[in-house]
Amino acid sequence: MNTYSTVFDTLNSLKEEGYVLDFNLKPDCVECVSPDIKLYPEEFVIDKFYRFEGASNPDDNAIIYAISSKDGLKGTIVDAYGVYADSLTSEMVNKLKIAR
Repeated sequence: MNTYSTVFDTLNSLKEEGYVLDFNLKPDCVECVSPDIKLYPEEFVIDKFYRFEGASNPDDNAIIYAISSKDGLKGTIVDAYGVYADSLTSEMVNKLKIAR
């Protein structure tokens, strides 16, 4: 897996790999506004992830997930963590856990 220094560079590289949809985390699914798509935990897999930690600025804390669906949809999720993390269902939390 490649290592990137910025969120921007990572997202650009993933788009070149076909991860073109921009998903947002919802409590029980991931959602793409245009086109209108909702994927629930059992409907997508996490292909890759990249974690960024802002040493001097907590606003830089983020994880980028590259996901794909059984239907061939590919996109990214940018998730803030720490104080800014969203409230998710246990199913979504389990889906997004990163093996260490």
